[in-house]
Amino acid sequence: MVDLQWLGVVRHGQSTGNVLAEQAEAGGLEEIAIPERDADVPLSELGREQAQAVGRWLAGLPVHERPKVAVVSPYLRTRQTAELALAGMDVPAVLDERLRDRELGVLDLLTTRGVEARQPVEAARRRRLGKFYYRPPGGESWADVLLRLRSLLGDVRTAHPGGRVVLFGHEAIVMLVRYLVEGLDEPALMRLAKDSALGNCSISSWRSDGERLRPERFNAVEHLHRDENPATRRENADR
Repeated sequence: MVDLQWLGVVRHGQSTGNVLAEQAEAGGLEEIAIPERDADVPLSELGREQAQAVGRWLAGLPVHERPKVAVVSPYLRTRQTAELALAGMDVPAVLDERLRDRELGVLDLLTTRGVEARQPVEAARRRRLGKFYYRPPGGESWADVLLRLRSLLGDVRTAHPGGRVVLFGHEAIVMLVRYLVEGLDEPALMRLAKDSALGNCSISSWRSDGERLRPERFNAVEHLHRDENPATRRENADR
């Protein structure tokens, strides 16, 4: 099967949920007061500016290097990021639920402190199993998310052989796409997760060398600094 010519992944811009989660963690609270369901959390004003900065970066690429199609998580913050980043560009975008964020089940809306206080059995089980295989009741493990991403990437490669595709997704999605494209193992992924706090509207990409996709950039945020939009991070991978 012919691989893609280029694959990019953009994490969504800062969301109102990111802001509330940071405040809750910093304040030592047990619960994050996000009023919407996860799928309906919008971008913050800064997040919208970050998404527009991605758009300027994409528009600044040579025509022959720009993505030809976008695949987007259906969550509101991700759709808004894609809409702003692709505005004025002739890049068709399709929604695919396989790019949605990892589902946290009973841990949803709990801070790190909240998990320990309200779900101590689950906290202990998570420590024992590790984040790769731990599945919270009603939620997903990283391995579960990988199953849907394998399916998605297979379909994308089949539909766009030799093409240039950009994905708009979430923090765990970026990490796990890298795992799949680069053939990482669990220890390598865990080191990556420990050492990397993915920026909102960061860009990661891989380019074909004629045989396979090779890493080009990871967690790049230079386009945000260039446009005087501060890079923001929300480490959610431990939950």
